[in-house]
Amino acid sequence: MDVEPSSDIAMLIGIMRALRDPVDGCPWDIEQSFATIAPYTIEEAYEVADAIERGDMDDLCDELGDLLLQVVYHSQLASESGGFAFGDVVMAITRKMIRRHPHVFGEERAQSAKAAKLSWEASKQAERAGRPNKSAGFLGDIPNALPATMAALKLQRKAATVGFDWPKASQVLGKIDEELEEIRSVIVQKEDASRIQDEVGDLLFAVVNLARHLDVDPDTALRGTNAKFRRRFTSVEDALVSQGRDLASASLDEMEVLWVDAKKSEQETAGQSGF
Repeated sequence: MDVEPSSDIAMLIGIMRALRDPVDGCPWDIEQSFATIAPYTIEEAYEVADAIERGDMDDLCDELGDLLLQVVYHSQLASESGGFAFGDVVMAITRKMIRRHPHVFGEERAQSAKAAKLSWEASKQAERAGRPNKSAGFLGDIPNALPATMAALKLQRKAATVGFDWPKASQVLGKIDEELEEIRSVIVQKEDASRIQDEVGDLLFAVVNLARHLDVDPDTALRGTNAKFRRRFTSVEDALVSQGRDLASASLDEMEVLWVDAKKSEQETAGQSGF
């Protein structure tokens, strides 16, 4: 197949069809299924988020292409079994976007972002009412496969819409203290691993709840702390290398001193306190 790069989506669809050709296609692509491709789809979405966080527009363009390929890939798999094709995916999302924006494409008008969000949610509720068997219960539309932190945030936000929520952040802090005490208790009592895991999960859920009350995205906050930890730990490693040593040869106390140095250096540079 003689192909040239193109900005036409039809070319990408054609390439994917060729890769999946049972006779002349790529052996690896031919073996794939929805289930085997799904992890790559999730990974590509995270790589898009990473490029955005780094402010790298060239990388973002590249990663968005990788994510688009995932949509084309799943659409090709579906078309082979007579399910749907890429055009059906485009039709479905354009129909949904028009339906959920009556304040743009209809007679309604939204005077603020909050009003637009309420209009969007009302449209979603109406859609769910028309598909009563799609999910079970009020929280049934929140996918189980979401990353745990994101799922916790969505569950809490959804429950809050019907008043099931702590009124104040201070009450969530009290819940966090309570969960910490329960963890201390199960450790002292030497409970089994499943009980400890359960209590740790409760604590994490409470921390996500606190972040929500403070208008902080917990995933973004944790990614920032992960980046900070990586940066400072690398500084510790670099300092040891400059001494002709490595991490394995350093004691915890020595690494702690270098960690504090890295932290102070960052604070002096940024002019702010940190982790």
